[in-house]
Amino acid sequence: MENLKKFAEVAMFPGNPHWEDAVKRENDLYSRGSKEIRSEFARDYTRVLHSNGYSRLKHKTQVFYNAAGNDHICTRIEHVAHVESVSSTIARALGLNTELTRAIATAHDIGHAPFGHQGEAVLKALTRNYLGYEIWHERNGVHFVDDIELLLDPQDFRQNLNLTYAVRDGIISHCGEVDHNCLRPREEYFDIMNEFQTPGQYNAVTWEGCVVKLADKIAYIGRDIEDADLLGYFTEKEKKILKDIAARCNENAVNTTVVTHSMIADVCINSSPEKGLCFSPEMHEILTEIKDFNYKKIYKNKRLKYYQDYSKLILESLFHYLKRCYKGKKTFETLEKEGMLHPFVKLFAEWLALYVHPNESYPDKINRLSDSAKNKKIYGNLETRTVYYQAVIDFIAGMTDKYAQSAFEELLRC
Repeated sequence: MENLKKFAEVAMFPGNPHWEDAVKRENDLYSRGSKEIRSEFARDYTRVLHSNGYSRLKHKTQVFYNAAGNDHICTRIEHVAHVESVSSTIARALGLNTELTRAIATAHDIGHAPFGHQGEAVLKALTRNYLGYEIWHERNGVHFVDDIELLLDPQDFRQNLNLTYAVRDGIISHCGEVDHNCLRPREEYFDIMNEFQTPGQYNAVTWEGCVVKLADKIAYIGRDIEDADLLGYFTEKEKKILKDIAARCNENAVNTTVVTHSMIADVCINSSPEKGLCFSPEMHEILTEIKDFNYKKIYKNKRLKYYQDYSKLILESLFHYLKRCYKGKKTFETLEKEGMLHPFVKLFAEWLALYVHPNESYPDKINRLSDSAKNKKIYGNLETRTVYYQAVIDFIAGMTDKYAQSAFEELLRC
């Protein structure tokens, strides 16, 4: 492929004029002295990799519910691996920082709701009704890596992930639903959690973040077609439409292999720092057609309605059950009593303890758990129902599909 490494001069490496802003963290990381051999972004990557939020992605829905009886249906952790592969390939070819790209890609879906976009829609309605805002997973991802995900430090205390600005920015700006061609990074480094109000509002501040945004779309568009075909979603007429699209790519089929190869090659050939990250007009048209096909034939398929209803029943039931446990200073006592009937409530109380300040009105176990974590105590002393409801939403958003089902089944048994 010609003109490789053409983005090398604008890549996020030491010497880039924005390097210090890009590697900035809220707090200094603990030092390993001369034994530390990783870069700032490599440290971010391993922090994400070791987090519970990343581990749980293997049991979260991408598009199709994994109880469909087929172990080959893509889960969210596989999607994340596909995005990491696509984005790293593009970044390497263009001369960008692959460690930054890899860290953003690996973290980009942490904090995504159980049951995929169906679950996100349920949480969106709950946050709108009870918290006065609508959750969206890119922003919630930064909330999770900033406030929820914890790692043990060398003294065995739980601490926040404390990721670099560039990785956090790449997470919140990765929305792949925006269809304009030619991505360019924005110029301003600002407080992302205050400035970002809607998905896709701003591009990433680094070229590497823009690559992940592009890779997210490349990764899911072909794999969703493969999964849908495996589950018998398409008629022969619809398969003919896909074959006609493939012919325009000089291929015989539209699948993950075809879409990934064709689009990676196209974007590497057609992009430059002057133009931006671009597909050719022909490839951008093909991508738009495939995406439109997927929306009509997959994402809005009536077969998904039963899954939507199932997700809604489970998540709303869990929210409303935990919601009624708020009793001000007596909340932990109430959760302890309810936990005797439903073990998931006991686990919720132990999780919640990590994010509240110790208080003499709390049971000793809760205060010991709070003291074991040197993280931000984002729920204070549960002063208001709103703070508590946010904690319930965060707990549910962190669940896997399997755990949400298991917790719901506990409610059915008692």
